[in-house]
Amino acid sequence: MEEKGSQSLEYFVKREVLDELCLDEVAQKGTWSTKPTLGDQVKDSLRCSVPRLKHILLTWIPVLSWLPRYSIRENALGDLISGCSVGIMHLPQGMAYALLASLRPVYGLYTSLFPVLVYFIFGTSRHISIGTFAVISIMVGSVTERLAPDSNFIVNGTNGTETVDIDTRDAYRVQVACALTVLAGLFQILLGVVRFGFVVTYLSEPLIRGYTTGSACHVCVSQLKYLFGVSPSRFTGPLSLVYTVLEICSLLPQTQVPELVVSLVALAVLIVVKEINDCYRQKLPLPIPIELIVVIAATVITHFCDLPSKYNIDVVGEIPSGLKAPSAPDTTFFSSVIGDAFAVAIVGFAINISLGKTFGLKYGYKVDSNQELVAVGLSNTIGGFFHCYCVTSSLSRSLVQESTGGKTQVAGVISSIIVLITVLKIGPLFEDLPKAVLSTIVFVNLKGMFKQFMDVPLLWKTNKVDLLVWLVTFISTVVLNLDMGLAVAIAFSMLTFIFRTQLPRYSILGNLPGTELYLDTDTYKEVKEIPGIKIFRSSATIYYTNAEMFLDTLQEKSGIEIGKLLSAKKKRDAKQKRKQEKEKKKTKKEAKKQVRDPKLKFYDHNMLSHCHAYFSPFMCGKTACVVEQLEAADFFSASIPKTRLFITVHDAVRHCSSLTLWCMQGTGKGRGFSGRM
Repeated sequence: MEEKGSQSLEYFVKREVLDELCLDEVAQKGTWSTKPTLGDQVKDSLRCSVPRLKHILLTWIPVLSWLPRYSIRENALGDLISGCSVGIMHLPQGMAYALLASLRPVYGLYTSLFPVLVYFIFGTSRHISIGTFAVISIMVGSVTERLAPDSNFIVNGTNGTETVDIDTRDAYRVQVACALTVLAGLFQILLGVVRFGFVVTYLSEPLIRGYTTGSACHVCVSQLKYLFGVSPSRFTGPLSLVYTVLEICSLLPQTQVPELVVSLVALAVLIVVKEINDCYRQKLPLPIPIELIVVIAATVITHFCDLPSKYNIDVVGEIPSGLKAPSAPDTTFFSSVIGDAFAVAIVGFAINISLGKTFGLKYGYKVDSNQELVAVGLSNTIGGFFHCYCVTSSLSRSLVQESTGGKTQVAGVISSIIVLITVLKIGPLFEDLPKAVLSTIVFVNLKGMFKQFMDVPLLWKTNKVDLLVWLVTFISTVVLNLDMGLAVAIAFSMLTFIFRTQLPRYSILGNLPGTELYLDTDTYKEVKEIPGIKIFRSSATIYYTNAEMFLDTLQEKSGIEIGKLLSAKKKRDAKQKRKQEKEKKKTKKEAKKQVRDPKLKFYDHNMLSHCHAYFSPFMCGKTACVVEQLEAADFFSASIPKTRLFITVHDAVRHCSSLTLWCMQGTGKGRGFSGRM
């Protein structure tokens, strides 16, 4: 019975004290199971029918579920504007990020074309923009430069000088990148098929943000050579970032001033206009496509002023028009890139699903993590055959796709059409584009990732363990390089998870007077312990790794030495057994009387000590599962019956209180205790 006041928001409950057996009777617990058996599941999976076939097709090919219902009136205009805006961003970003992957800019355009079309068919997010991304590009670049360094392509030039065979080197790097991309895609598809999408939950947000921030540092340093027009040596392994920075600093006297001027002018224009876009985001119908404007302006000025020949400015060079025929990747590279491929697969998926679920939560639709694995995996695998490198979603392009009115992935198709037109007809016009301008585009787009340094003061206030994960991930990524840094970060994150479960918070609870609430006595001053009763709480699930610690802390906080209690119980049991054997020698009538009396004495004598053993696993959505596990393990017995398990702490306390009163009375008085609250 419940009465609730509308003004004071008080409530009053009057019911019997409920243990687990009483609850089963009152709530009429059923013994049936609604879960199908393994045999039924196998039969169902093998059953073939038209509805089932339709369900499979709609699950694995999501475009079939939403494209037939596409509303031209509601979505077409927004998708058209959004697609054009994102397509315009794809052009400069694709060419710029290709340099991060140590590939020619045209391969960035390919990567902005084919994977987007594949994701349109298989993806479940409506707003993310698939394509090139700085972090993934630098991860690919570290592999291509490691397996195809300049030193492997030195040839004898004129006058006895040695030069790098750039064409052969670049072709080899494309083979490496395509093999890496296909293998990473196969990993993602495999994980998606076996429904392993939940693995991303073990990559916490502090880990992802710390890793992307550390990767941004690698991206930034890799572009300094274009900014200053110098050619530093290539370093690999731990501390390679530090060595590269020191090398660039030593080469600063050799800075190409014209390249530095071009870089600074482009950087200033990009920063100013991007800030205008941010400040007047609500008033501008579309963001100013400053990246494309800078690319076009720089190309025109460089071409007509003949800057490459006059000032030796490094430009993009040949951009072939048209599309290359698809080709199978060189599988001989798989053994050399298998570790890198798995790292790229996990990082790319983690970035993709975190961004996709953000938009899904905002707009109220579901983003299937397993299907996203398959979609991104197919984008990479198919893209690898078309000379693309690894892709994931881009935050900057996705925000533009959403803010300009994009409703579906039709916007991605439109952006692909713009890229396709560029590749087929316009690409060669950008051959005189300075690489320094592309590097400034990369710099400016790192702003969002460098803003993640603001996580540090926030995590310091909210969660210091997450802060430690962020810092360790960032430092290991910067110091140990991208692949080893990720491995260390994941290992450390798993260690913190283990320590959290092994070092839970234990507390003794007391009652807040006048309520049924039981709170930590160390935290709340007004709560009082109940005389004769100890309420012990653990904040974590008990399992084999923390069971011993649980027992030690229980004894320490409760003051109960379980070993002594067990010894005393054994002595009492032995004494009782000797007494019973002695009484067997008496007559049958006397024996019955004497046997009944000791049992009563034993029950009364042990009542107070057993009061400590009553417990209540007060765990929200888990109690039923715990009870089922205890029943399956035959935990309940005559010594620990199911009547010692209560649905709330207050039920257990009321029962113990009544039992204590009964024991203190010394007789059977109190048996009629109703247990009402």
